[in-house]
Amino acid sequence: MEIKGRFDHFNINVTNLERSIAFYNKALGLKESKRKEAADGSFVLVYLTDDTAGFLLELTWLRDHPQLYELGENESHLCFRVEGDYDEVRRFHKEMECVCYENTDMGLYFINDPDDYWIEILPVKR
Repeated sequence: MEIKGRFDHFNINVTNLERSIAFYNKALGLKESKRKEAADGSFVLVYLTDDTAGFLLELTWLRDHPQLYELGENESHLCFRVEGDYDEVRRFHKEMECVCYENTDMGLYFINDPDDYWIEILPVKR
């Protein structure tokens, strides 16, 4: 059997939903595409999109988990390709004070979101 599929979404848990939505909008241009709220208020799921790839970033807020999440030694990360002048985008992220790692030899850098998840930033391949 050969399974054919496509990526749909990736989930991260966040401590402050509105702060995270604002960060992903400002830093990467992502917009809210849908939202699901528990009837009892115990959780909120917000799906962000770039309106291009069809891939969604799911932000999960849990009422009963106000403390930061323990990310440990997990080196998994998201990767985001940006259009336009790559150096200008990097300067913008530095102004936002969210650049957490740069590897100029490899031509890449990482930003971290308000909950310290890392996002690799690369230019769009031409």
